[in-house]
Amino acid sequence: MEVPIVAPETTLPLASPATGVAETAACIVDIEPILARVGGRNQLLVRVETEDGLVGWGESGLSSREAAVAATVKDYARFLIGQDSRRIGRMWQQCYRSQYFEGGRVLTAAISAIDIALYDLLGKRLGIPVHQLLGGKQRDVVPTFASFLATSDTQAIEATRTLVDAGWDCVRIYPSGFDNEHFLPRASLGQTAQTLIAIRETFGPDLCLGIDLHHRYTPVEIANLCAKLPAGVLDFLEEPIRCESPEAYAALRQQTDIPFAVGEEFASKWQAAPYLDQGLTQYMRLDICNIGGFTEAMKVASMAERYYVDLMPHNPLGPICTAASVHMSAAVPNFSWLETRQSPVESLGFHDPDIFPVQIDLNGPVYPVPDTPGLGVEVNEAAIRASVPEHVECPHLVRPDGSVTNW
Repeated sequence: MEVPIVAPETTLPLASPATGVAETAACIVDIEPILARVGGRNQLLVRVETEDGLVGWGESGLSSREAAVAATVKDYARFLIGQDSRRIGRMWQQCYRSQYFEGGRVLTAAISAIDIALYDLLGKRLGIPVHQLLGGKQRDVVPTFASFLATSDTQAIEATRTLVDAGWDCVRIYPSGFDNEHFLPRASLGQTAQTLIAIRETFGPDLCLGIDLHHRYTPVEIANLCAKLPAGVLDFLEEPIRCESPEAYAALRQQTDIPFAVGEEFASKWQAAPYLDQGLTQYMRLDICNIGGFTEAMKVASMAERYYVDLMPHNPLGPICTAASVHMSAAVPNFSWLETRQSPVESLGFHDPDIFPVQIDLNGPVYPVPDTPGLGVEVNEAAIRASVPEHVECPHLVRPDGSVTNW
């Protein structure tokens, strides 16, 4: 017996069981990139509005190239406006697949901001926090690690003591020499090793100690640094070399047993895959504002769970990025620490309360997981629009011989 195929009713608007809001009310009417100066850096926010006046906020993570991302957001807005804001996964696929040259950090940074804003919208529409859309929270608070620039052994020990006394159990340093216009990677290795050893000797074995090397080095330089460190000094090496070559990471993996923390540069699940499949990272440092928003980040989190790899998310931006990272971190089982730039040893102004009057506040070393609808962040639109962005060009570092090196 053949079962007749009945076309769905399309002439009447459907209603949401939770809100009774007609389906047309959820249609997107505006997508706007807003670039502003917040504290010591620019932030690119994306504002998405629906027909019933609800507004969702997202943030892009491609710092210093925000103009390129904003232009891409405007391109995507051409075909996203008019669509049902609740069809988040479909719109993600449409943005990613509807061009011949797929992927890349500019495209996925734009997709990330839009995707985060759509989740914020959906949570507000349903009256639930975003983590409920991701399966619900698996922890009540999100632990963080804090960072500082190690300018000397004495300063590094003082900064670490401030953090430990405030409750942090994981600390990350930036090595000496990172604040100079000229950078000779090998020249910094001895001082960096000395500082790490001094911190470990002062605070003992229980403190988790990492270092962000900002992918400025070569594999042999990192191998030399590791050779200068006694066993047990360092708990993780973050981004020691650039991520374009998993083969280079595989070679470096043969030369040290210190865990790697890699992933903030990844722009897709496909970039993350070889690092997980080949055991080339022990902490997944994905950035929700670059990798593709919640839609892609949760897939990478699931991939990492297969290998018992915890997330240690990159979070260097403002309250939108922080809130999105907190909701994601709350909803996954495989998690260690979230980066914070709001600790007692950093004062960067990225979370300006005049611009973001409601945000997720750091409570000691943890972020409480909010139960307010959406992301739990409110934006003072007048203030954000009045904040004039500045042109930002990342440092063009050179070696003493005049050649260009990585920033």
